[in-house]
Amino acid sequence: MKRTIIQPAWLRITHWVNALAVMLMVTSGWQIYDASPIFPALRFPAAITLGGWLGGALLWHFAVMWLLVGNFLIYLGLNIVSGRLHRKLLPIRFKSLAADLIAAMRGTLAHEDLARYNAVQKFAYLAVIVDIALLVLSGLAVWKSVQFPLLRTLMGGYDNARIVHFIAMSTLVAFFVVHLVMVMLVPRSLLLMIRGR
Repeated sequence: MKRTIIQPAWLRITHWVNALAVMLMVTSGWQIYDASPIFPALRFPAAITLGGWLGGALLWHFAVMWLLVGNFLIYLGLNIVSGRLHRKLLPIRFKSLAADLIAAMRGTLAHEDLARYNAVQKFAYLAVIVDIALLVLSGLAVWKSVQFPLLRTLMGGYDNARIVHFIAMSTLVAFFVVHLVMVMLVPRSLLLMIRGR
């Protein structure tokens, strides 16, 4: 009997491309950050940065930026057009979110049906979509500050745009870490993202 595909091929491909792009963007971004830190007490060890120096990190960051943005637009577009965004991630009810969050903190959140997302997953996936959009917009405000004065102003100026970019990056890294921990706790989800079922 043929088993139903839960995660379509386009979703799996964009997921893995996004994972690679995020790792490259974050590690090159850490090298860029180290050249002009926002928080002087915070520096990233060279062993976990990409680019070797500021110029090399900028080359990596700007090259991979196009991959991240293009992949994100494909992912978001296909989710909207296919109806998957609405079907899988909406609605989120506060009561369900609170109950699932409490269950997750207690370690009792069920994961029997991988075809359905619980309220915490729905919220996290929607939050990361918004976060990546904020990362891109704040990145544009930092990179092309003169060309996008309205965007720069909306971010509170150039220096604040750097802070927004850093916070959005930190949020994405936190999501990434929690996501990896959840995959370790529910290894079937990794197979689902590789095989689709």
